[in-house]
Amino acid sequence: MQKKLSVLVATCALVGLSACSVLPKPTDESKNWSAEKLYAEAREEMAGGHYEAAIPLFQRLETNFPFGVYATQAQMEIAYAHYKAQDQAEALAAVERFIKLHPNHAQVDYMYYLRGLINFNDQLGFFSFVYEQDPTERDPRATREAFAAFKALVDKFPNSKYAQDSIERMSYLINAMAQYEVHVANYYYRRGSYLAALNRAQDAVTNYSDAPAREEALFIMIRSYDKLGMPLLRDDTQRVFLLNYPDSYFLNPGARGDAAWWKFWASNDRKRPSPNLRTEAPWWKFWAKSGPRPSPKDAVE
Repeated sequence: MQKKLSVLVATCALVGLSACSVLPKPTDESKNWSAEKLYAEAREEMAGGHYEAAIPLFQRLETNFPFGVYATQAQMEIAYAHYKAQDQAEALAAVERFIKLHPNHAQVDYMYYLRGLINFNDQLGFFSFVYEQDPTERDPRATREAFAAFKALVDKFPNSKYAQDSIERMSYLINAMAQYEVHVANYYYRRGSYLAALNRAQDAVTNYSDAPAREEALFIMIRSYDKLGMPLLRDDTQRVFLLNYPDSYFLNPGARGDAAWWKFWASNDRKRPSPNLRTEAPWWKFWAKSGPRPSPKDAVE
């Protein structure tokens, strides 16, 4: 009986293998496409928002046609597709690869700009709004990296079409970093660590003297000096504060119960200072600002 069962199993296996050999093997339709066809199909996927589908087509384009404008354009498109697909790690890797391979490329300024955008969006973070978290309370690593990327663009390519938009984003990021220092200072103050609160507030005032967050930093310094029993320094700081901010939000105790500045949907007419006072659109609507659209230039059309 056992012998018959073994024979039956072996027969079934042979039949299965035969069937597999009869079935047609799946073919890759894009294998023999021309560069123009690959590029057109990939761009069509991009236009439809199918970034994951576009990436392998651009990769095939780069592999099959490694020389010429199609290859370099595909590399740029791959970085942008990863960015749109919210795959930060792959997007940054693609950007760094392009900059390393083509440091003198006519459009390398765009890749510096894209590197800044990737870190900028990571700094804002979608889930910070879902969980009602002030973006400036998050780890400032992405903020610093975004600032460094935009600064590199402005320093290397001051006449780039992306320079002005980068400068505006740097302005926002400076205050975000200042606001982070203020957030930490407030944290220490609430815990009764007044010296630590004073030091963080001083850092914000010293390192980000033009940021709107400087106002709150000075106010924390006044309160910290008072708690530390240092009336002379408290009074000196208060004179500076009143000279610069005579109508300060923080001088009105009744206004202290307003919603945080980043909760724009709950704010009333008397708003706390915003990180970006230069635009009419809310600071977080970076896409509503004037500036170049963040997508690769088409070098082959």
